[in-house]
Amino acid sequence: MVKKTKQDILKLAKENDVKFIRLWFTDMLGQVKSFAITDKELKDALENGMGFDGSSITGYQDIEESDMIAMPDPDTFVILPWRPSEKAVARMICDILTPDRKPYAGDPRYVLKKALKRASKMGFDHFYLGPELEYFYFKTDSGTETLDKGGYFDLTTLDVASDLRRETVFALEKLGIDVEYSHHEVAPSQHEVDMRYKDALEMADNVITYRVVVKEIASKFGVYATFMPKPIFGQNGSGMHTHQSLFKGSKNAFFDAKAKDYLSDVARKYIAGLLKHAKEICSIFAQTTNSYKRLVPGYEAPVYIAWSRRNRSALVRVPLYHPGKENATRCEFRACDPACNPYLTFAAMLQAGLDGIEKGYKIPKPMEQNLYHLSDAERKEKGIETLPGSLGHAIAITEESELVKKTLGEHIFSRFIEIKKKEWDDYKIQVTQYELDKYLSVV
Repeated sequence: MVKKTKQDILKLAKENDVKFIRLWFTDMLGQVKSFAITDKELKDALENGMGFDGSSITGYQDIEESDMIAMPDPDTFVILPWRPSEKAVARMICDILTPDRKPYAGDPRYVLKKALKRASKMGFDHFYLGPELEYFYFKTDSGTETLDKGGYFDLTTLDVASDLRRETVFALEKLGIDVEYSHHEVAPSQHEVDMRYKDALEMADNVITYRVVVKEIASKFGVYATFMPKPIFGQNGSGMHTHQSLFKGSKNAFFDAKAKDYLSDVARKYIAGLLKHAKEICSIFAQTTNSYKRLVPGYEAPVYIAWSRRNRSALVRVPLYHPGKENATRCEFRACDPACNPYLTFAAMLQAGLDGIEKGYKIPKPMEQNLYHLSDAERKEKGIETLPGSLGHAIAITEESELVKKTLGEHIFSRFIEIKKKEWDDYKIQVTQYELDKYLSVV
């Protein structure tokens, strides 16, 4: 990320005829919140921030202590390419401050910054991430009528969304987000655009931007894009496989040329931390009731807590090392879905991995066979546990987690537990079409 000063921003705004600046931040659940200021207010916003009412933002303040300040981060200034070039619109992502100008404990971006500060104190200068967000295109937002019948990597007339992906890639690049791949995914009308890896804070900013861009471009073409984890019964859901590594300066701390598999002791302990705490952080990276419709065997979503060098049925995969590609040594955590809050999810994974390093967790043996083909007894014999099967189960485990409480802080932790318990309680009392079809005429 190119560092920008306040003067840089004022100059860019003037040179590009920017009239409106949207200030972005997320609520506790990762939904982007935004309000706009005009160019006349930009200088004051950069110096003092802009006040707003935090009581109406999910997970933020109570009404009697609701004054908040949105402080724009100059490094995140970009011009929105889908808006008119005349009287252009820019955006900046904000840190949230209290009225006495201290970091707000309920700001998800601050949660990630705290985790990165811990990594820095442990000697790690970079936490690099490469998330792969999948999503669906539907004809409207009120149903799941697909646009195509294409499959994985299809390059046929069946993939009618090629133009949508193309425009999405162009928009991302104009926003300064590097793209590596774009392709059709496994399910009908399911797609993926992969961003090039970046430092964690920049990548979290990129993820929320990516989700907005995908939806904006879809809307421009008269269709709807969704990051819902499992919108179609019987088809693969949408995941957010997240590649990650720690660096000390320019050296990859996950690589060891002397190790048999080139995986360093730091990497092994980090992976051990991810595995040990996976259940506790599950409600963070899979935060909706629908998430657990995806986390079932048979649809490429990993539910078994194990690691492997190649096996995609394992929760954590380590891509094979290629000579001369030492910096590409990494692990891939495969259970996240794209509906999560990236700031909280990246922080939770990092804190779990750092605990593994700091406390010297021992990594289990890798599981190279297809875990879906093992019986329950065989998995039990090998000591392979499973992720929670529902949001209710996941949040009950999270509630007892010291790691998650430390990661989120008391403010977000207590509110997150409360909101997710209510979501689960509301879900449990629903009468579904499945139940009516199965029971109404026979019971």
